Amino acid sequence: MASTSPGRFVTFEGGEGAGKSTQIARLAARLEAVGLRVLRTREPGGTEEAEAIRRLLLEGRAERWTPTAELLLVAAARAEHLARVIEPALEAGVWVLCDRYLDSTRVYQGLAGGVGLERVDRLQREVLDFRLPDLTILLDLPVEVGLARRRAAGAGSRFERKGPAFHARVREGFRMLAAAEPERIALVDADRPLEEIEAAILALLRARFGIDA
Repeated sequence: MASTSPGRFVTFEGGEGAGKSTQIARLAARLEAVGLRVLRTREPGGTEEAEAIRRLLLEGRAERWTPTAELLLVAAARAEHLARVIEPALEAGVWVLCDRYLDSTRVYQGLAGGVGLERVDRLQREVLDFRLPDLTILLDLPVEVGLARRRAAGAGSRFERKGPAFHARVREGFRMLAAAEPERIALVDADRPLEEIEAAILALLRARFGIDA
């Protein structure tokens, strides 16, 4: 039976090295401490099938896939993720915290990749019948800072090998979306101590949902 307490769908966006995973973990702990049920997930991924697609997308040469092929792979992974994980959790009253979602597709493939925002939105609207997040937190920081963090962590994917110009377009694209949809997308300065970023995110949730976490 579904919970009478509404689940909330909060997505985290940003360029490489923005600290999304760290802040999702911190927020999940705060929400669980006040008695809320929380699901942490990611895109592409979230199911066995979608994780297999994630590996296809992230591994290999930077030019392995065209942006259009990336878009279709992401769409397949998202269809599975929505149907099998996100929608059931929200219907059960669970808070879903997702590392990347539709705005990453709009930016990485649509704007930075050149597929076009209109084409990406049309696919997501007509094929996926996607659910919009209740709140999207955009962690924003300079490209060189984010890429340096990733190098220091020893992490990397084919997207990080696309070069500084691509990542500059990614940052510009995210900021453009935030300016166009301020009621949903909240831009948070991620170039500061973790505790300050966490405090800013908690303030957003208090203002939006009345959560005292």
